[in-house]
Amino acid sequence: MSRKTPPKAEVLNDLAMMLRDVLTASTAGRSYARMARAHGYVDGLMRGLLDSGFATKEELLTLVARERARAAGPATDESRADLDETTHRIAAA
Repeated sequence: MSRKTPPKAEVLNDLAMMLRDVLTASTAGRSYARMARAHGYVDGLMRGLLDSGFATKEELLTLVARERARAAGPATDESRADLDETTHRIAAA
């Protein structure tokens, strides 16, 4: 019996859900051992996707950035730009 490779979108969606779980685990008070194991699964899956050529580094970086933003808000540079823009509008008023 041969195993059929799932579609790329399905694999990346599964990875995104795993990342989401890892990124929210610390705020949920999960144990260190459980979080470390989850990190290991995510790291291993990402390494396998890269090594097999199933996903590119850019695709994985984009996915991680999207999930981090979802879990913790925008990156610092984005927040700083929003703050600068708001401050400028206030000063101009």
